[in-house]
Amino acid sequence: MKPILSVFILMLTTLVATAQDKQAYRVFDSKGKETDYGQLLKQSKKADVVFFGEQHNNPISHWLQIELAQDLEKETSGKLIMGAEMFERDNQAILNEYLAGQISSKNFEDEARLWDNYATDYKPLVELAKSKKLPFIATNVPRRYANMVYKQGLESLNPLTSEAKSWIAPLPIEVDMNLPSYQAMIKMMGGHGGTAASDNLIKSQAVKDATMGYFIAQNLKKGHVFLHFNGSYHSDLKEGTVWYLRKFAGGKDVVNIATVEQDNIEKLDQENLGKADFIICVPAKMTKTY
Repeated sequence: MKPILSVFILMLTTLVATAQDKQAYRVFDSKGKETDYGQLLKQSKKADVVFFGEQHNNPISHWLQIELAQDLEKETSGKLIMGAEMFERDNQAILNEYLAGQISSKNFEDEARLWDNYATDYKPLVELAKSKKLPFIATNVPRRYANMVYKQGLESLNPLTSEAKSWIAPLPIEVDMNLPSYQAMIKMMGGHGGTAASDNLIKSQAVKDATMGYFIAQNLKKGHVFLHFNGSYHSDLKEGTVWYLRKFAGGKDVVNIATVEQDNIEKLDQENLGKADFIICVPAKMTKTY
């Protein structure tokens, strides 16, 4: 076979293979330049805190979360702390008991108010912490208190007992109503800012963000990476939980990861530029976990 013909056939084969390739995700930097998981891991292992923003029912988010956790555990020689929105502060004791092997998985799963997709999406992370003896921090406010704020405002938290307040960021909680991410949340819900209902919606989000930021700050350890799992909207634009973390523990090196879904993942859509240091772009038609 002539060399020119051989090269032509090789190029044609490559083009056909590329056209038939079905990519599950691509990684972009904040400016929309394509990067890769290797760079994401490299930057994450140098950070004090890594926020992994997920789409709750996106399997690529959950697969890459366990991959990143496993890789960081190896890369940091076990100097890894994990935490998650999916676990509420008043369940820290039962989470600790399970990680220490003091109670059964059945007792833990029956009593810890776990999310419906725990078994498929978050259990692997908890089991990694258990097997490697890593701390796992329940960072979120008990949902009943977020609901109180949504219905009655932040002032409704003031009469709570000292024990109840120990599961919430210190009161009073400062809320910047004009953060772009909070305003976008109002628009997404079809509301308008400045009404009591919309203000309380932002405040109920803020009490979650503040509580997560506070308990991340309380559990930082020098020389360790804190890897936090949360809905992407809690850490997009380095607002929300990141904004509160910086209030409680300024000067920390933060890397944030966002997960977005697009019809076409060849290029990052304009609306997703700048959301995070690393943006995981997944096809919109990707299978959901629930």
